[in-house]
Amino acid sequence: MSDTLQEPTTGSIAAVEHSEHKPNLTLVIVYLALGGLAYAVLQSLVAPALSTIGEDLNASTSNVSWVITAYLLSASVLTPILGRLGDMLGKRRILIVVMSLLLIGTLVAALATSLGVLIVARILQGAAGAVLPLSIGIVRDEFPKERVSTMIGLLSGIFGIGAGIGIVAAGPIVQHLNYHFLFWLPLILVVIALAGIIFGMPESPIRKPGRLDLVGTVILTVSLVSLLLAVSEGETWGWGDFKTIGLLAVGALAMVAFVLVELRVAEPLIDVRLFKIRGVWTAHAVALVFGFAMYGTFVLVPTLLQLPAFTGYGFGKDASQSGLFLLPTVLMMIVVSPISGALVRRLGAKPPLVIGGILLTAAFVLPALTHEHTWQILLSGILTGAGIGFGLAAASNAIIESVPKAQTGEAISANTVVRTIGSSVGTAVIAALISSHSKVFTTPAGSIALPSGDTFTIGFWACAGVGALAIVAALAAPGLRKRHDDAVAAGVDDVDDLVAH
Repeated sequence: MSDTLQEPTTGSIAAVEHSEHKPNLTLVIVYLALGGLAYAVLQSLVAPALSTIGEDLNASTSNVSWVITAYLLSASVLTPILGRLGDMLGKRRILIVVMSLLLIGTLVAALATSLGVLIVARILQGAAGAVLPLSIGIVRDEFPKERVSTMIGLLSGIFGIGAGIGIVAAGPIVQHLNYHFLFWLPLILVVIALAGIIFGMPESPIRKPGRLDLVGTVILTVSLVSLLLAVSEGETWGWGDFKTIGLLAVGALAMVAFVLVELRVAEPLIDVRLFKIRGVWTAHAVALVFGFAMYGTFVLVPTLLQLPAFTGYGFGKDASQSGLFLLPTVLMMIVVSPISGALVRRLGAKPPLVIGGILLTAAFVLPALTHEHTWQILLSGILTGAGIGFGLAAASNAIIESVPKAQTGEAISANTVVRTIGSSVGTAVIAALISSHSKVFTTPAGSIALPSGDTFTIGFWACAGVGALAIVAALAAPGLRKRHDDAVAAGVDDVDDLVAH
């Protein structure tokens, strides 16, 4: 495999480098980070506010859950398609399209007065799932090699940071303003990012010309929609319901069909042969686990904190207060993500992957053993943020060290989809656990069923077990020399710049 370079045109890197005005790379990374932050915030921001949105729009709990489901489905389906188009047509060009869809979707959501309109808006917003692969591709194409791993670490961490900020900010926004501001405020970030990308960023000359694999696109769409719909709605429908089981079966069969088709077409949507590379599949495994654990904690911790103190294990916090307990998690992601990128540059991706897995597992073992005091919750959050910061940043870097430049978009897109699936499964599993383990309390107002204390112990142990799988996957990742040899075999022509010796 080899990279295909287009002739320099206006707006390309080659043209800009020969002009008097070179792009300000600091501003470029700011615009990319703001775009990724806006997407990640919008993904999680609505979750704590679903009941409020349902009340305002007169929608049932099951119907209003589509505000999240539509976003996840759209992101999962469109991310690989738009990532591939970015490799084909130019990453900046497709990034402008993606951010424009995010802008329109966020504006429509802010103005929405019906659930149907809000769901359509969320579908448009979900297209921005391609922000991360496109942004990482731009960084790899345009930045000096010594800065690539650190900047990719920062951008990868932004997705965890944004998700945490969304959970933290949702309570105060809904409490002091209204749910429309869940969209008005991120819209500011989207406008700034889009303007910066349009006026302050050149187009990359690195392309992989070809045609979009329409057959593969349709099959992958069927697979992802079926799987995620079953996972998202399984708790509502029942895990033994025919619809749930049927969709899971259709999704699995379609995924097998997708792999078979992609192995036979000349220009696949996703080159599934890349999954045979140890540096790639281990990074995908880590992303799946971290997605599960990250959203698992976003469900477990606020629920535990908001349970009444009379239960003997709840802390009686309101939504705003419980959100603040996740702030240390966000802060640690901000601090650790670029550190992880720097470690990748010096030591390769494997050490920070292992460190991330160990920290994440420890983060859940602690509250699984005991969660009687708030300091235990805070310490768990700090370890969670550090683990996610190390792991996600290293996973993205591991992939770009293992694939050619021209396939950066499709490879990172696959990793993003895997992480989204992990997030969906984590949310569904923990939510199902909480709803299925309840205890009845008698209060002056009458009897009330609340999650039992054992629910959280089981939930933390489940996340710890999943975290242990991340350690196993990280240990299976290739070391620096092996990754170098695999990258050379895969046709990565800039491997000596990406992998230190």
